[in-house]
Amino acid sequence: MLMNIATFISALIIVESDGNVNAVGDDGDNIGCLQIHHNVVEDVNNIFGTDFTLDDRYDMQMSRVICNLYLSYWGAKYEENTGFTVSPEVYARIWNGGPQGWNKVSTKKYWLKVQDVLKSMER
Repeated sequence: MLMNIATFISALIIVESDGNVNAVGDDGDNIGCLQIHHNVVEDVNNIFGTDFTLDDRYDMQMSRVICNLYLSYWGAKYEENTGFTVSPEVYARIWNGGPQGWNKVSTKKYWLKVQDVLKSMER
């Protein structure tokens, strides 16, 4: 990643929930500070052989680990499949729209929010 992963994930947390570990969105489908969908937990467990639970989404540290694993895997797949170096924009759009989120028009607006937070964190 082109920046500090902890800083990047902190920006995602601000955009997703403003740090609320008990946040619930999308009619209960997305949970915690990073608004993690159950499919993300399943993906990470299947890919890495981990045993994260759905309740781990309420824990900020566990959520950060899940996010980091998810983005590292799908970011590497992006690079493998496109030949391009993954960027913060690609990571943000994957987080918002799934493995192919980088290619969805609907995730562009999300990236702009993350970008604004990242810029404000630099000040």
